[in-house]
Amino acid sequence: MNKTKPLLQYDLAENQSNGIPVIVVAGGSSTRMGQNKLLIRLNGLPVLVRTLKAFQQCQGVGNMILVAAKDTLLEYQKLCDNYMLSKVTDIVEGGKNRQESVLCGLKQLKDSDEAVLIHDAARPLVSDKIIDRVINGLKEFNAVTPVVKVKDTIKQIAADGVVIKTVKRDDLVQVQTPQGVKIKEYLSALKDKDLSLFTDDVSIFEAAGDKVLTVEGDYKNIKITTPEDVLIAEAFLSEEAAE
Repeated sequence: MNKTKPLLQYDLAENQSNGIPVIVVAGGSSTRMGQNKLLIRLNGLPVLVRTLKAFQQCQGVGNMILVAAKDTLLEYQKLCDNYMLSKVTDIVEGGKNRQESVLCGLKQLKDSDEAVLIHDAARPLVSDKIIDRVINGLKEFNAVTPVVKVKDTIKQIAADGVVIKTVKRDDLVQVQTPQGVKIKEYLSALKDKDLSLFTDDVSIFEAAGDKVLTVEGDYKNIKITTPEDVLIAEAFLSEEAAE
C-alpha cells in the first residue's frame, strides 16, 4: 500500500489519544458532479475541509485517517496543512472499492484501538450530535449507523419500468454516516466476503448475522453527489449562520 504522510507541524489535539479514531473515505469518482466534488466550495470552504473540520472540532474524536485516490493525495495533504487540520495523522491511498479503502485506513490504527468511525468525505454537514450518538451506541453494539425516515412513497419496479408494488414506507430508513464498528468484529465479519458487494460498512455485520443499531441522523447530513446537493448544503449553512 502506498502511503503519504501529511506534512503537519502542529501539536496533536489534547484528546487525540483518548478519542475514537475516524476513517474518512474520500476516494469517490465524482462522475455525477463532473468535477472533484470534495474541492467544491461551500460558503467559502472546500467540501472536504468542512467534513474534516466537523471531526476536528468534536471532543469525542481522536485522530483522523483520510483515504483517497492516488492522484489527490498531495492536494489533500496541502489542504490539511493550510487549514491546520491537526487531527489528520495519515493520508493513504485507497483500494478498488469502498471496503478495500476502509481496510487501507484500518491498517493505520493503533493496536489499542477497539472501535472506529467511518465517514463519507462528501458529508460535510455532519454534527456533533450525530457523532456522539454513534459513539455511544458502540458501548453496547458492534455496529452502529445513523438513519433518517424515508419521506417519499417508495415503489418497486421491474426492469421495463412497470411498477411491481408500493413498498411499506414505515419500516424504511435512509442510511447516513459516520458508521461506527468494533474493529476486531468488523475484520472477523469480513472473512470470505466479496468486498465489492457492500456499499456501506455495517452491511458486513448484517451479512454475518450480527445486529446493527440505528440512531437518529439528520436530514441536513446530506451527501454531496450532484450540483443540486451543493445548493441545498449552502442553504443549510446560510440558515445556520442566520440563527
